[in-house]
Amino acid sequence: MTPLLELALGQQYPAAALYVVATPIGNIADITLRALHVLGLVDRIAAEDTRNTGQLLARYGITKPLLALHQHNERVVAARVIEHLQAGERMAYVSDAGTPGISDPGAKLVDAVRAAGLAVIPLPGASALATALSAAGDWVATFSFIGFLPPKAKQRAAALQALATQPSALVFYEAPHRIVETVAALADGLGGTRRLLIARELTKLHEALHVCTLADGPAWLAADANRQRGEFVLVVEGAPAQEVAGESEHDVLLGILLKELSVSAAAKVAAAITGGSRNALYARALALQQD
Repeated sequence: MTPLLELALGQQYPAAALYVVATPIGNIADITLRALHVLGLVDRIAAEDTRNTGQLLARYGITKPLLALHQHNERVVAARVIEHLQAGERMAYVSDAGTPGISDPGAKLVDAVRAAGLAVIPLPGASALATALSAAGDWVATFSFIGFLPPKAKQRAAALQALATQPSALVFYEAPHRIVETVAALADGLGGTRRLLIARELTKLHEALHVCTLADGPAWLAADANRQRGEFVLVVEGAPAQEVAGESEHDVLLGILLKELSVSAAAKVAAAITGGSRNALYARALALQQD
């Protein structure tokens, strides 16, 4: 045993506890020493996909009984996990990649275990969210994690309208088959001038990080079909200060347009002229009309 693994071995690992273990998001080497030790120590492992986890464990020579626990059976299987814990076992939970409970199953399991009066012990590790933010830059001072936007256009537009004036950066996850339409929706809903980090295939062989404006995002993706492949983290700059404060540099333009157009039409025209967020301009136009 290496001295580094001995450091993990010398710590306390209570029985009758659920260990929430982060696993690599792509690069198999990105697993912690403590995670390896706990996965080898526990009596059994609950996993989002037992086949995927079985392959991960095999790479490290670990063999354990596996229990499938995913978004469709989480509440039911949580009861079985609690039974094992109440019998004094140690159990780990892992999702397919990254940290459980962050756009992955695990949160309902944690609630159930804690409600049963049992210990929940988190083991930090790989996270697509933290990985992308670490490479974003100084313009991401604070952030709000949104995860996946609704897949339907109307629901997605409504969600973005509610987010349009948030001063914090916004962080989204997206799948390859929706990435083009999602980035276009972000530009339409939040305005084309905000900065955007497109982080693709983080920690994997074809990892790519690209910073541009929201307006330029769709063209960058369209320029190479390979840029649309893989799993994505999107980090979008927060709303400008004047939008957050409820005042806009476009008030004069909106005032003129509102004399001839509806609130919705005025916002659409103003967004086309200025490149600003249609949702933010709509909210401002509505306030101006009410005033």
